Amino acid sequence: MEKELYCKYVQILEEELLPAMGCTEPIALAYAAAKAKETLGLIPEKCTLHVCGNIIKNVKSVIVPNTGGLKGIPAALVAGFVAGNASKVLEVLSEVSDEAKAEMKVKLGEIEIEIIPVSDKLLYIDVEVTAGSESARVVIEDSHTNITLIKKNDQLIYSATESSEASAETDRSCLSVEKIFEFANTVDLKDVYAVIKRQIDYNTAISKEGFAGSWGAEIGKTILKQAPESIEAKAKAAAAAGSDARMSGCELPVIIVSGSGNQGMTASLPVITYAKELGATEEELYRAIVLSDLITIHQKTGIGKLSAFCGAVSAGCGAACGIAYLKGGDLETIAHTIVNTLAITSGMICDGAKPSCAAKIATAIDAGLLGYQMYQNGNQFRDGEGIIKKGVENTIVNVGRLASVGMKETDKEILDIMTK
Repeated sequence: MEKELYCKYVQILEEELLPAMGCTEPIALAYAAAKAKETLGLIPEKCTLHVCGNIIKNVKSVIVPNTGGLKGIPAALVAGFVAGNASKVLEVLSEVSDEAKAEMKVKLGEIEIEIIPVSDKLLYIDVEVTAGSESARVVIEDSHTNITLIKKNDQLIYSATESSEASAETDRSCLSVEKIFEFANTVDLKDVYAVIKRQIDYNTAISKEGFAGSWGAEIGKTILKQAPESIEAKAKAAAAAGSDARMSGCELPVIIVSGSGNQGMTASLPVITYAKELGATEEELYRAIVLSDLITIHQKTGIGKLSAFCGAVSAGCGAACGIAYLKGGDLETIAHTIVNTLAITSGMICDGAKPSCAAKIATAIDAGLLGYQMYQNGNQFRDGEGIIKKGVENTIVNVGRLASVGMKETDKEILDIMTK
């Protein structure tokens, strides 16, 4: 692989595989709130939040970690105001005392919060706060940590005419299934070892907690109980258990992919499970996870970080490719696994972060494994069948179009249903 492209792939992994504690959308709200409080210099008396529908959808039903079980937009904002450490970014609520948790509940009844939906943005958070005659404003756009505006009173502290983080990120259009497969085969593991090891360590830890505790709807435990000796069940259960814990307020961090902890767990935990079962070497495991992560990111590039299209579909597909790789699958096997999987599950909607995400994750992994097994048995979905087009890249483009363009109205209807 040419050096410039190789370096881009390494950079993409470094940019994507970030730690986050709690569901990413409420944590992004808490991060913006903490930054606004930091700019203001004191806890606000009033907050006006302009926010996109995708944030409303993904914050509504998930517990905000380190809040004593609080959920929803006001809880995420107040947690950031009271106890957020903006310097920790997506781990903004990682250090919260019992006193601060008690104060959050008091401030929920004291801080006046107005929420104003914004309809034309996929990811947008605009926090305006006041205390007495002082005011501050923080805007996040396009990705969960991309601050584009900071103001105090009438003074402009920081401004970006374009989303600085998005423009600084490596152009994801350099990704292709063929080149991802080549990179996974040839990458010098020392260039990715630290980020992949952290993904393995963090995501394995929260999966274990999902099995140990009583989290959410206990999807992981349920799957494993039905078929405790099945490797397929173990793989699905591992990712589902991590989501069980994370969606229900577990305070352990995860490593995200495409801005999502659920996707980060889905792309890695089934591969880790299969690697252990197959007796794979550490090198084989790391290369398989690199493949899974990058296949997931490649699919999500055309879809966008937030949409009406469930991100677990992309990550479950990525995980199946990682498993196929562990079993000696070649480029053709990986490509057909992707196409078959997308033909099966490209209709799964995202109706917000919540306990049922764990079940959707299990479904996506199951579809990915079926897609792989189909090709192993000489079967495949073909050009012209629904949204499938000849060539894996063409099918990925079609799914991106379906999600980013075709499902815009679906997203509006989902939000309307959820808020009425």
